[in-house]
Amino acid sequence: MENTKHFDYIIIGAGAAGLMLANAMVKDDFFKNKSILLLDKDAKKINDRTWCFWEKGDGKFDSIVSKKWDRIYFGSKQFSKDYSIAPYQYKMVQGIDFYRAYFDALKQQSNVTFQQEQVTKIADQGSKVMVLTDNNTYSVSKVFSSSFNYKMATHQKKYPVLQQHFLGWTIKTDEPIFNPLQVTYMDFSVPQKGNTRFMYILPFSKNEALVEYTLFSKNRLEKEEYEEALINYLEDFLKGDSYRITEIEQGSIPMSSYDFSEHHTKNIRYIGTAGGWAKPSTGYTFMSTAKKIPVLVDFIKTEKPLNELSFKNRFWFYDLLFLDVLSQHNEKGHSIFESLFKKCPPQLILKFLDEDTTFLEDLRFISSCPTKPFVKALLGRIT
Repeated sequence: MENTKHFDYIIIGAGAAGLMLANAMVKDDFFKNKSILLLDKDAKKINDRTWCFWEKGDGKFDSIVSKKWDRIYFGSKQFSKDYSIAPYQYKMVQGIDFYRAYFDALKQQSNVTFQQEQVTKIADQGSKVMVLTDNNTYSVSKVFSSSFNYKMATHQKKYPVLQQHFLGWTIKTDEPIFNPLQVTYMDFSVPQKGNTRFMYILPFSKNEALVEYTLFSKNRLEKEEYEEALINYLEDFLKGDSYRITEIEQGSIPMSSYDFSEHHTKNIRYIGTAGGWAKPSTGYTFMSTAKKIPVLVDFIKTEKPLNELSFKNRFWFYDLLFLDVLSQHNEKGHSIFESLFKKCPPQLILKFLDEDTTFLEDLRFISSCPTKPFVKALLGRIT
């Protein structure tokens, strides 16, 4: 082990949350003379993920947005519809483009260091935090970690913990089988098998798309089951008889209203998925993170204990009720979303999921859900 090195801030994980935080800090004069260390076990030089979000008009990520869509499709066995989502656009950022842009910007900053190391231990000692990696020992004033594992949430029983788990293939086809103008947001026409299962398609052209088999459920599947579902959908539903897989994307995002606050300390703050920043009801994390980073940066500047910051709001409770229902009745997911898309314009759904609605709009959204299971979930939480 080398001698201990000291930094003002260490950010563990160079994903969306870690890089957004580092970038926001170096743009703020408060951190101009502060030393910042960014740690990640990976070099972040491959296209390992895709982030999607929606917003109105131009946004701060547009320079790295690789595709935009103005329409979405919702499908199920009982109901399907193609929607215009104006004034929203559905946007995609590829991981490799994000990493390049943010690392290029950070390389210009003399007070930021990136090390490719595996963190093995973090310990808050009160006056400082010790961070151990496979190569070094660091002391630091404040740590921000995006290192997540499911045990952080599954050790408790008060809040259900589901997973949004998926396998996606970027494929190229011989025949033009995709509509490049429209994202397939959710297609529940696939067999549900007692779960909430749907297909998700990001079309890049008539002959190329990312096709994902996605579940909202407690447990993951064997790899072969994801693959079988993708093959069946491509061949039977899309009639794609000849295609080749060019990229593979797989993962699992926690879906829980457990707020992770017990893991924070005075000098350690968990961020991103590890901080509960993934939207509990959908798993969308990118814009949720982008909105929380400025709040976190302003809070850091107050120099108050890091565990005093809370992001909990009324949408947290709405998500909790949804996950209570989905946890007890996982097969009801398709009927909940079907009811929403039948009764609500997609703009209201997107606005609600952005946590940007008024209380009256909340009521309209909530009243579009099946009543009985949600009333039961509400009574279970207030009695």
